[in-house]
Amino acid sequence: MTLEAKYGVPTVALHTDKFDRVVRSVATVNGMPGLRQVFVPQPIMGKTARELRAYVDGRDQITGRPVMQEVVEGLTRPPREGEEGPAEFDRTSDRLVGPDSPERLERLFLDQHWTDGLPIVLPTEERVAAMLAGTRRRPDEVVGRMRSTHFREYWEYTVEKVAVNAVMAGARPEYLPVILALAATGVTARSSSSSAMASMAVVNGPIRHEIGMNAGTGAMGPYSHANATIGRAYGLLSQNGQGGSVPGLSYMGNQGNSYAYNSVTFAENEERSPWEPFHVQGGLPASESAVSVFSGCRSTAFGLGLRETHWRDHVRNLLRGMDPSIPPTLLLDPIAARQFVDRGGFGKKAALLDWIHDTARMPAREYWDYQLVQNYIYPRATFGEEPWASRLRAAPDEIIPMFRREDIHAVVVGGETNGYWRIMGCTYQKTVSVEDWR
Repeated sequence: MTLEAKYGVPTVALHTDKFDRVVRSVATVNGMPGLRQVFVPQPIMGKTARELRAYVDGRDQITGRPVMQEVVEGLTRPPREGEEGPAEFDRTSDRLVGPDSPERLERLFLDQHWTDGLPIVLPTEERVAAMLAGTRRRPDEVVGRMRSTHFREYWEYTVEKVAVNAVMAGARPEYLPVILALAATGVTARSSSSSAMASMAVVNGPIRHEIGMNAGTGAMGPYSHANATIGRAYGLLSQNGQGGSVPGLSYMGNQGNSYAYNSVTFAENEERSPWEPFHVQGGLPASESAVSVFSGCRSTAFGLGLRETHWRDHVRNLLRGMDPSIPPTLLLDPIAARQFVDRGGFGKKAALLDWIHDTARMPAREYWDYQLVQNYIYPRATFGEEPWASRLRAAPDEIIPMFRREDIHAVVVGGETNGYWRIMGCTYQKTVSVEDWR
């Protein structure tokens, strides 16, 4: 699309057939409904050069015409009328649906892809009005904009629309400021990567206690009404606030991700942490309530405490087991956090993160052989972006860091029933004050 639109270079996009609907939708959204597209079979991964050549010599999986004929015609024929121009969308909708039985209304919401597949609380005018009492902000005030990928258009949503999704999720009015702060991040909990990513939300500050969020035993599980419904509301407002999340059309996660049901939402156990709260790293005072959002949650490694002798090797093994395209966030039960202090001498969180950065290393040849590193980091390295450009120049056997230091984080959560801890592969996005949305 960039070659065509910005540089005027005739282009034919080559895709696998699984992406037929989504790539045509993306082209239309970007004002290029006539963008020439050719479709070969899926998969590409793991195929030999001979097998891939057979794809090229074969037929387009959608039109049935020879692939190379489609390519040549796409490069040589001029655009037809209606194939170019800005896309126009009617995003208006009725504020209310017609009256009907609860069962039929629930089915309507389900059929329209407005839910996460689970039963919802129907957002009646009375319930939405009660939810809106949880904030001083006007119902028609714009909270933010969101999209599922960089290639989609942004959609805008108001306080009332966020409140509607909060009702659907079963949240209470006192939770609304946290949900609005999540909405204000603009970070979607329904991203459309084919690798099936989810998001994570960490709440800090006094509001944790005010609304009864769980930071202790079971905090990351289905045992807290506030944690569960705030996270679910975040997912629903992302899905509906960005214009939908339909498999094969606007969601392409290969396996899906059950983390997406409540976006791994929990409160940090500040009181039992040996370090400063996470939101302080985001520039906010410890006395302020805030929510921090991470994206790309799709991989974990875990351990039980730190052994006296070989704990450094154990942590190194866990880190080496992570894909280096996604940085690590340590989710530490307070017992494990204090062991890092006692056995590692990491009295400051920054010292622990420095050590994690220095420990997570591998030979350059292994690093650059990871598929996701090839997909997303290698191009940035070839354009001279540091620190990856320097790592690309490293000798094959040179030991290089797996992650950037600034991308490594730690959060304390858990009830000290045991010293389990985990590494969540995810990328920190931003921290937003909850106080602004009360």
